[in-house]
Amino acid sequence: MPDVIVFDLYGVIARTQTPEAIRRIEGIAGASGPAFWDAYWACRPAYDAGQESASYWADVAARLGAAFPDVPALIEADLESWTDVDGEMADLVGELADAGRTLGLLSNIIGDLVPRFEARHGALLDRFDALVYSCRIGVAKPDPRAYEICAERLGVRPADVLFFDDAERNVRAAREAGMRAELFTGPAQVRALTG
Repeated sequence: MPDVIVFDLYGVIARTQTPEAIRRIEGIAGASGPAFWDAYWACRPAYDAGQESASYWADVAARLGAAFPDVPALIEADLESWTDVDGEMADLVGELADAGRTLGLLSNIIGDLVPRFEARHGALLDRFDALVYSCRIGVAKPDPRAYEICAERLGVRPADVLFFDDAERNVRAAREAGMRAELFTGPAQVRALTG
């Protein structure tokens, strides 16, 4: 039974962007389709590691050879698209904390989103012993330093950690850093591996 469990945030505890949110972002940007989203994700690592929002969107626009008509609205729509949580996973985090497990959160998250997410979900985040945000440590998964910093903040060795993430590349990197890591499939999997 693992005592130290670390979760990714998006795609594990928090929900990813809904189709409605994606359409809203595209509408504000005046751009859509694979080229837009390829640019959005290609520029994301620097954003996750602490780049300012306006600079991120300037990089996306440059990659597309475009200009966005309302960057503040685009920033707002993007932030809003990343604020919902999965209720069942939130309950499971509470159960694990109540059972005395040491819990960590290791998230690739942008700086402007942290206070918004904390304001909405502070009670959930309070259940974690360490909140490790890429924007605050200056590196994003799958950089091995992200996993090392997370283990340090929890006061354990990477080998003491069971880590869940929904991205295969992040799971591989966690394993390479010495963690036991699993590709997240749902609450039932977490219960089976932590019970």
